[in-house]
Amino acid sequence: MTLEYFSLAGKVAVVTGGTIGLGEAMALGLAEAGADIAAVYHLDLPQQVERFERLGRRWVGVQADLGSIAPVDDVVRRVVEAYGRIDILVNNAGVIRRNQSIDFSEKDWDEVMDINLKTLFFLSQAVARQFLKQGTGGKIINIASMLSFQGGILVPSYTASKSGVMGLTKLLACEWAPHGINVNAIAPGYMATRNTQAIQDDPVRSRQILERIPTGRWGKPEDLKGAVVFLASEASNYVQGHTLAVDGGWLAR
Repeated sequence: MTLEYFSLAGKVAVVTGGTIGLGEAMALGLAEAGADIAAVYHLDLPQQVERFERLGRRWVGVQADLGSIAPVDDVVRRVVEAYGRIDILVNNAGVIRRNQSIDFSEKDWDEVMDINLKTLFFLSQAVARQFLKQGTGGKIINIASMLSFQGGILVPSYTASKSGVMGLTKLLACEWAPHGINVNAIAPGYMATRNTQAIQDDPVRSRQILERIPTGRWGKPEDLKGAVVFLASEASNYVQGHTLAVDGGWLAR
């Protein structure tokens, strides 16, 4: 196998939450491998167009609130209008709410489940329909979590949603594999992002986390580039329904 199997030249990738944190890094990695990018964002205004243009890649921003499924069809339509096709979907957008389970509110439950799981499913469905229309197959990559494997504490809706992401990844892979659609997931470990800032700033909790990670450091968004390019490329054509942990060895400990 050569590096050509990892090339994404001529491909169009949609990355939700693609203008900040993990999503921005994965979008950049896909562009470095040759893909043109459609970044779906809500409030984080895109400022990285020039970075993609310097790579010789096209980049468009699609503003949408994925807290409901209302904009799903419009997102697909706008990307197809811009590029004529979709080849890759990275379902990265997500939220987290923290509180004791005994006090957890319905609002916090619904907000997390809606964006992390419900919209992920219906956007995957809409993109899969586009894949079928194109007749070319495609790649769907869901962003799972360490809490797809573990229970965690203080994040009941997040754990439920990310456990659901891993299960849904398997189900969609089983249904859509005959159509040449690969559905897999990435489970990031403890990554240094805005979502984990409070834990990073807690010296006790941060030390506890680092003591368990064999690599001995927090993950960086750039650590996901290789995994997302692999799962988006021909190199992973026989990988289906798998959740790839990128965790510095956390689950191995």
